Amino acid sequence: MTSYWNHNTAYHPWLLRIVAEQPRSRVLDVGCGDGLLPEKLAPLADAVVGLEPDPATARRAAERLAHLPHVRVERETFAEHTPSTRYDVVIFVASLHHMDLTAALARARDLLSPGGELLIVGLAADRSPGDRLLAALQVIPARLGSWLHRESRDIGVPTSPPRESLAEIRAAARGLLPGAHIRRGLYYRYLLRWRTPTAAAR
Repeated sequence: MTSYWNHNTAYHPWLLRIVAEQPRSRVLDVGCGDGLLPEKLAPLADAVVGLEPDPATARRAAERLAHLPHVRVERETFAEHTPSTRYDVVIFVASLHHMDLTAALARARDLLSPGGELLIVGLAADRSPGDRLLAALQVIPARLGSWLHRESRDIGVPTSPPRESLAEIRAAARGLLPGAHIRRGLYYRYLLRWRTPTAAAR
């Protein structure tokens, strides 16, 4: 499967547009799946690292990316990842909810270089009546998008239901990522963008 569309890849253009806004030397994709996003990121960075702990999925990603010498896949969890240098961009696409929220956000923050950016396309649990109402309002647009783009729902990667609500995610971000911008998107996703202070600001 060379390329496809689903509720996660629908936000690849948003991610790529941000990464392309300025030169980026090192980009990390946490939970890179079969490697589609790192492949798209390759022209925009000097080095792209994809983390994928699932052995079978990591092999598929490595095969996809074998022709790109500056892109590599590491078969390890985010907690296990100990890079020698920091990253200019750290990305999570439907992977943060597989981890401990506060620990992962804190680690992502600490792995970013001054002026670096954290970008998240995430899933949140519907806890409140408001959450459930907003999710219900998305059903028709989501199904229409899936039909128009011929959605590939099952791409053979591990999945897990989200645990935290968007309110809980916002609360965690306030404590760890001051000034982070979080908004709801279509397809039952939320988007988070946060930039670290520059060296001068620190």
